[in-house]
Amino acid sequence: MKEITVLSGKGGTGKTSLTAAFASMMKGLVLVDCDVDAANLHLLLNPSRQESHTFVGGLKAHVEQALCNGCGLCGTACRFDAIQMNGVAAVRPMRCEGCGVCAAVCPVDAVTLAPHACGTWFVSNTQLGTMVHARLHPGEENSGRLVSILRDSARGLAQALTASWILADGPPGIGCPVISSLSGADYALLVTEPTLSGFADLKRVATVAGHFRIPAGIIVNKADINPAVAAQIEEYAAETGRDVLGRVDYDSAFNRAQLAGVSVLANAGPALRRSLENAWLAIEQSIERERSSFTVFR
Repeated sequence: MKEITVLSGKGGTGKTSLTAAFASMMKGLVLVDCDVDAANLHLLLNPSRQESHTFVGGLKAHVEQALCNGCGLCGTACRFDAIQMNGVAAVRPMRCEGCGVCAAVCPVDAVTLAPHACGTWFVSNTQLGTMVHARLHPGEENSGRLVSILRDSARGLAQALTASWILADGPPGIGCPVISSLSGADYALLVTEPTLSGFADLKRVATVAGHFRIPAGIIVNKADINPAVAAQIEEYAAETGRDVLGRVDYDSAFNRAQLAGVSVLANAGPALRRSLENAWLAIEQSIERERSSFTVFR
C-alpha cells in the first residue's frame, strides 16, 4: 500500500481537480480529503455517505446558572473575554478556549468543562472508491487532529479492503493540517502554478516535505500562463533534486468539470488527457524509483 499526499502551498492551483483526475486512473483506492476547513473534493465525486461520526476537538466551559452566585471571579480571570455577566455568569462559546481557569476560581463549583463537538467526519462511497472526509464547524480549531483521525481511518479501511493506494487531497498552506496530512505519507505530490505567489508557496511546502523526509515531485499546472516563471520552477526542481512530473496547460475543461461536478477526465480533450496520463505515469515511475532506493513503503 502506497500513500500519496497532494499539496500546493496555496489555494487555487488546481490541486483538487488534479487529485480527482489522478484518482480516475488508479485501481484499489481509498481517498481522503484532508482540507477539513474547506473541503471540496466531494463536489467532484458526489459521495454517498455510509458513516457519520462526531469530532470532539476539545473542552468548553459551562455555567450551571442555578449554582452561580454572580461573584464575577470567572469573568475577571478569563483572558479571552468568554464570560458574560448579567446577574449570573454565561459563557460565550466562540470565545472559550477551554483553559479551565474559570472552573478553577469559581468558589461555588458552578463552572464545569464539557467535551465540545467541533465537526463531523464521514466515510462515503464514490464512483472512484471509498472516501473519508469531514466538515469542521465554522471558527473551530484542532483541524490537525481531525486530519489525523481521517488518515488513520483511511489506513484502516485500506487494509480492510486490501487497497493498493491511499490518495489524500491536502489543505493549502504549511500549517498544522498540512503537517498532519504529510506525516507518515510515502510520497508528496506538489501542485503549483507559474505565478510568483505559487512559486513562493511551492518552496515553503517543499521545505516542509523535506523536513519530514518525504520524497516529493512537482506538477506545474496552468503551465502556459507564464512560461518564464514555469521555467524558474523547473530550474528550482532541478537544483533541489525533485522531479517535474508533469506540465498541464490551462484548459477550460477544468471549469466545465467543476460546474458539472465530475472529474476533468470526463470531458477532457485529447491533449489534456494525454498530459494527465503522462503525468500519472511519471508519478508512478518516480514512486517506484523511491521505493527501490529506500525501504519506506508499508
